[in-house]
Amino acid sequence: MPFIRTTTNRPVEKSTADKITAACGQAITLLRGKTEDWLMVEVTGDKNLYFKGSDAPCAIAEVQIYGKANPTELDNLTDAMTKILSASLDVPADRIYVRYEEVSHWGWNGSNF
Repeated sequence: MPFIRTTTNRPVEKSTADKITAACGQAITLLRGKTEDWLMVEVTGDKNLYFKGSDAPCAIAEVQIYGKANPTELDNLTDAMTKILSASLDVPADRIYVRYEEVSHWGWNGSNF
């Protein structure tokens, strides 16, 4: 049950959002037991987003997962997400954050896992 929210101050066309979503579907498999079948993705552009006091192109990916992931898996996903956002949005890698949240309770279809 992963959820990836990407936010940027760059404009995001639907075709770009679709490209990011597809790439996230591949990248999420870097976490053991996670697949695109359960992945939800949000892509939001044109936000008032600042980094290091500047509104130069920047982005953040917030990744929420049900359960735990090991540090090596997270390192690999951070690398993949940085490459995805950098290539898709033309944002320098050093202006991209990836944030993780491991969730112990997750609801779906009227009940909880």
